[in-house]
Amino acid sequence: MDELRDAALHALDCARKAGAYAADVAISQGESFEARVRGAAIDFVKQSRERSLGVRVFYGGRGGLSSATTRSNDLAPGVIASVAADAVALAIATVPDPCAGLPDRGFAADAPDLALFDPRDHPFDTEGRIAAAREAEAAARAVDPRIADSDGSQVDASRSRIIYANSAGFLGDYESGRHSLVAESLARAADGAMQRDVWYTASRRLDGLEPSAAVGAKSAKRALRKLGARRVPTCEAPVIFDPVVAPSLIRQLAGCLSGYSVYRGASFLAGCMGERVAAPGVTITDDGRRAGGLGSRPFDGEGLPTRRNVLVDGGRLRSWILDTYAARKLGLASTGSAVRGGGATTTNLWLEPGTLSPETIVTSTRRGLYVTELIGQGFNPVTGDYSRGASGLWIENGEIAFPVEEITIAGNLGAMLKEIDAIGSDLLWLGSAAAPTLRISRMTIAGS
Repeated sequence: MDELRDAALHALDCARKAGAYAADVAISQGESFEARVRGAAIDFVKQSRERSLGVRVFYGGRGGLSSATTRSNDLAPGVIASVAADAVALAIATVPDPCAGLPDRGFAADAPDLALFDPRDHPFDTEGRIAAAREAEAAARAVDPRIADSDGSQVDASRSRIIYANSAGFLGDYESGRHSLVAESLARAADGAMQRDVWYTASRRLDGLEPSAAVGAKSAKRALRKLGARRVPTCEAPVIFDPVVAPSLIRQLAGCLSGYSVYRGASFLAGCMGERVAAPGVTITDDGRRAGGLGSRPFDGEGLPTRRNVLVDGGRLRSWILDTYAARKLGLASTGSAVRGGGATTTNLWLEPGTLSPETIVTSTRRGLYVTELIGQGFNPVTGDYSRGASGLWIENGEIAFPVEEITIAGNLGAMLKEIDAIGSDLLWLGSAAAPTLRISRMTIAGS
């Protein structure tokens, strides 16, 4: 047994002695490093270490269990005892809830290797990571003389260990790492107009990152293609989302599938289980055990095993995203999606790719918009109404005609999902959500 596991078990023991009916404890310990370079100069370097303990207790009362959570960064035994006792005192003062409590059963019994951590990446190679950022900067500026400056290239790295234990007998832990590099280039036209754009890469393992020079060069090329951007007249036309922005659609969909949104009636999809909510070619999956996935974890925030959940299958809604509390509210079972602190979320979420190349999708579009950047958060989960600022490229006769900016695209997410008429083969993982190139047959584009 090690110090952190001992601390978790001590916290549970203290909670029980203070009168808790049940309790669980989560401990996180980690270190992180980040640095940003602009040109050859270093903007900043940061390195930090931290750990925290959270104790959640349930207290038996009339009509159910009341609960409270307290936290501390000090793991001294006396402090842990005080934190546990404070949690019980707070729970006693809280209104009981018949749906509150630990899961009844089904805690994770396995510990699969999800390729979340590579010991060779630690300790952090700070000089090497700074050199990688400099390489991205140099590569970006070498693409074209119009790349005269940048907002910098930033590297990040983190390592963490998570421990979760509860009074039902579960005790588990895992380690994970994360590495990333982002480059942001500025392009300047002859008339002085400037455009910016970014490219980035992220992975659990350092050797899983895209080469630094490629990241810098891609950010430069994306900025260059925006030079000369203009608005287009307001119209209705097909809209293509590139793989960088397409994941935002399924993230917003996932928010509407959260059990909390559903039982509160705060989702336009509440009541749609089993119904067709997207085009027949749309299948959306969430898998907490995808090897090397940036959202992977062997168990959720309640100790239940993570799993593969098909949320939308062939366009039909098949699953909510549930922790134990939301599941009890809906009379269902948890989907292994709990997060510590309450609530449920996705892990590795993606829309299954199709067979079309992105080039084919563009050439088959007579006139429309290819979106490469979205701005703002104009989405109402209650109604599905969608309206966001955008920039990208205008398509005429199946070819990229000119860059576009200062426009708004609008529709309703429910209708947009049903009107997806082309799905690309280019699934691209840049985070914990991914979607290939998608074309929606018609949206409102508000411009000049």
